[in-house]
Amino acid sequence: MSSVRLGKTNIIVNKNGFGALPIQRISTEDAKHLLKKAYEAGITFFDTARFYTDSEAKIGEALSDVRTKVYIATKTAARNDTDFWKDLETSLSLLKTDYVDLYQFHNPSFCPKPGDGTGLYEAMLEAKKQGKIRHIGITNHRLNVANEALDSGLYETLQFPFNYLATEEEFKLVEKCKSMDVGFIAMKALSGGLITNSEVAYAFQAEYDNVLPIWGVQRERELDEFISYMDNPPVMDNHIREMIEKDRKELAGDFCRGCGYCMPTCPANIEINTCARMSLLLRRSPSQLQLNEEGQAKMKKIEDCIHCGQCSAHCPYGLDTPKLLQDNYKDYMEVLAGKPLY
Repeated sequence: MSSVRLGKTNIIVNKNGFGALPIQRISTEDAKHLLKKAYEAGITFFDTARFYTDSEAKIGEALSDVRTKVYIATKTAARNDTDFWKDLETSLSLLKTDYVDLYQFHNPSFCPKPGDGTGLYEAMLEAKKQGKIRHIGITNHRLNVANEALDSGLYETLQFPFNYLATEEEFKLVEKCKSMDVGFIAMKALSGGLITNSEVAYAFQAEYDNVLPIWGVQRERELDEFISYMDNPPVMDNHIREMIEKDRKELAGDFCRGCGYCMPTCPANIEINTCARMSLLLRRSPSQLQLNEEGQAKMKKIEDCIHCGQCSAHCPYGLDTPKLLQDNYKDYMEVLAGKPLY
């Protein structure tokens, strides 16, 4: 059973982290079952956020009786110190704990620092002094913010998208964290569903001894897959390398990662993080659910796009989102007409 050390925090956990965003979509009883099963199998790092509706409450219900045996990371999207303290106290209450192992700024558009006028980092330090948090981290989707956070020396961990579709700059970020002894937490390890083979994804992550992937888990069969890899880990071999290379040729580049940070700003109410990558979803994991009346209605909203540019302005990857929407709508209509996607 392999483990990973989260840099200077000296937190050592199993290589599998539990990403608790998806459990907000299932019942409390189902979530408690998954969380307890994960813990009993040896998973001890659980990542959530104040933004994830009832995810924190479900973790509190499931794991409060083993609190000292697990590590809980949560996040605040606060933009001032007043909201910071409100978020922290709410999280502590819902998690049924008096401390958070890792408290993270949740995808800020800037790097919080002492003296920046927001009071955010000062609040982090005070919370740590009070014992309400033990380590300070930051999550992001922007390379410039991530690099600034590392260069500042203020953060013990960085959470950033990382999978085998990563760009060269993202690979450099992982190495930079290692050289600075900053823990790297990999979100989007399955690229928001575009990577469909968990065995390949796991083998890739295993190549990086300083990276802790957090797998978004919603279904028991998904959890079972990752648990099975703990004692029988997939090994990077020629077959897996070939699969990675095939996926990189097909998927790497300018594609929507599904992060959702362009929403809900769309005046046409387009579900951008689904519609802007629909053609890839149809290629990777075709489902009649994507082509049913509800799916068609979602895609038809693209016709109402006014090209205001708000989505592009909010995209952390600098994508031409309106063009992606139009291209995906064209592909979608061809699939509905019975034409294959290549």
